[in-house]
Amino acid sequence: MSQPLHLCIHGSKGRMGQALIRCAAEDPTLEVTAEVDSGDNFADAITSCDAVIDFSATQITPQVAQACADAGKVLVIGTTGHELAEREQISRAALKIPLVFSPNYSVGVNTLFWLTRKAAEILGPGFDLEVVEMHHRLKKDSPSGTARHLAEILAEVRKLEYVEAARHGRAGLVGERSENEIGIHAIRGGDVVGDHTVIYAAPGERLELTHKASNRDTFARGALRAAKWASTQSPGLYDMQDVLGLK
Repeated sequence: MSQPLHLCIHGSKGRMGQALIRCAAEDPTLEVTAEVDSGDNFADAITSCDAVIDFSATQITPQVAQACADAGKVLVIGTTGHELAEREQISRAALKIPLVFSPNYSVGVNTLFWLTRKAAEILGPGFDLEVVEMHHRLKKDSPSGTARHLAEILAEVRKLEYVEAARHGRAGLVGERSENEIGIHAIRGGDVVGDHTVIYAAPGERLELTHKASNRDTFARGALRAAKWASTQSPGLYDMQDVLGLK
């Protein structure tokens, strides 16, 4: 039997970190050799691992990516809400290591990404596009990385710039809806793990694509699958669509 893939879980005390540790323990091809959280020495911890899975904090991710690149460790990033400069730093690290950077690691959500694109292509410009997401009250970023990616897919199909097309909620006398806007609405409350709906609305009919997550294990298993896949790849920037062969 071959040696298991040795993992470092960064953000190990968080909800996703705990789910990753729990799910990894069920997989004989994986072994968690380091659990790292705020205040721990990350550089020392990664010496014993083959791959790092990061579900920590947005502002820390670029430093994590650089440390992994310097140490030659595979990296899977599940943290969301990064600014453009932070994304660019992460992309530079991927020149040296296999790096999977995805807004969502659920197989179901990545199927939703694929369906969202296909539906937008088939339905054409006659449908208004809206994205609605709901998460637990403790979520820090808004909209969710998944909702933003869904809107980015819609913008790409319509040949629009996401920043210009996105309408984050509506308040006041905003006037009629324009053809080139994509509404994004974030709802927060309770302990909702993650609900996402893409709405295509036209006169006389409406299509809705929805994914609802009932626990975090689906995301954890997807991130573990991504780590195993990335460990066999050349340096580069990948996402979960690459892992699942949906591109």
